[in-house]
Amino acid sequence: MKLLFKQRFFSWFDSYDIYSEAGETIFTVKGQLAWGHCLKIFDARGNEVGTVKERILTFLPKFEMYIGDSYLGCISKEFSFFKPRYNIECNGWHVEGNVFERDYTVTDPEGNRIADVNKELFNWTDTYTIDVSDPSDMLPALMLVLAIDAEKCSRN
Repeated sequence: MKLLFKQRFFSWFDSYDIYSEAGETIFTVKGQLAWGHCLKIFDARGNEVGTVKERILTFLPKFEMYIGDSYLGCISKEFSFFKPRYNIECNGWHVEGNVFERDYTVTDPEGNRIADVNKELFNWTDTYTIDVSDPSDMLPALMLVLAIDAEKCSRN
């Protein structure tokens, strides 16, 4: 299943719309005022389904993931040269990006592909395509992309 992840053009806080290939809104993401990034994820009906919250005062960036009010796990950036790498503690996923930080591959502990993430060029706002193998992995994959985009934003 492919998702199109698009940042809204004019917004005081991070806000994104996530669409299906057919152009239907699947999720809406709204940033909140907080120390570090705090991104609330809403389904198409407006129900809050998840949160990605940056931990502050850490050596390398870390983001906590919540489904509803339940803690799901942490996305951690690894120390690496040239290619960005991330781990997700709750499911053992490993993420590796290319040198240009535009394309990412998400794999499980056995090395099986979970998702491919591609940042599109030549857009006014951050736009990603998320290709998820299993639809049940859609929300955690979205949380991962939110964390990667927030981490890159914090560096700039």
